Amino acid sequence: MPIAIAVTSPGLVLPPADGQTPDAAVFQPPEAQPLDTAVTQTAILLDQCGYVAVLYPDSLPAPYVRRLRTVRSVLESDRIALLPVALPPLAVAVLARQLRQLSVSDLSPGVLACAARLLAHYIYAGAQLASVARLDRVDVGLRTHLGSLLPGTRFAVLVNPVPRLLRTGVDQAPDGPGFGTRLTVARGRPLKGDDWVVDTLAPHWRVQGVQETALPDGSARWWGTHRAVEFAAAIPDPSVLYQLVSSVRREECHWCGLELIGDRCAFCAGPLPRAAGGHALDPPARHLAPAGG
Repeated sequence: MPIAIAVTSPGLVLPPADGQTPDAAVFQPPEAQPLDTAVTQTAILLDQCGYVAVLYPDSLPAPYVRRLRTVRSVLESDRIALLPVALPPLAVAVLARQLRQLSVSDLSPGVLACAARLLAHYIYAGAQLASVARLDRVDVGLRTHLGSLLPGTRFAVLVNPVPRLLRTGVDQAPDGPGFGTRLTVARGRPLKGDDWVVDTLAPHWRVQGVQETALPDGSARWWGTHRAVEFAAAIPDPSVLYQLVSSVRREECHWCGLELIGDRCAFCAGPLPRAAGGHALDPPARHLAPAGG
């Protein structure tokens, strides 16, 4: 395995669907681990795997982000890719599992780390919420904000790939992926009423299965409430994931020499020259199997 996939909390490590997917390395926050210990453990990980890609939600507290950057700087290593992801924590965990699945393939470390941006486009992420009063990830109008104060009101929020806010039981479920996915569900404090995610959303999206897991750390902060049922629908088949990544044109980073897809190296952050950049990270949809297939 030429690359290790790392995350920033144990809650971002989802169990694999098979016995071949490697586990993820888990970094510790600065208050839980001295800097010298973090540097030593990261150096050992680099010696074992060669490269490390660290995925974390873009909502990760600033001191923790500084710690990651400090470890990378102390080691003076361009073999550590820091990958903030603008997705909810559960979706980040699903994305990390996809990269873990691909880490045993023949994809090079540079291509695999860059693939995080590509695969994120194909994750349908959201939550059912008891209140949107503190939600700042999508636009919440005054009427909706006031409606969330009424007892028994429930909302469904889709944040990726296209933001949408609706009231469960009133509005139609949002359109889902047009390709085969598996739904991962994480629950916070209980929500009274029907299980909208499993009973309504999953059949509407024609998912190929539902997996329940614990709500990751940081989810309550991301959604603005502990009373949330977070969900993420994503491609479960590693062969389809591999096909997606392989269908994108590869370039060579003119700074560090690694292969990459997209317009920027995930390890050294070097951009492609303008004439060579701009390659889309969205392969044609025809490469994907239909939903429910």
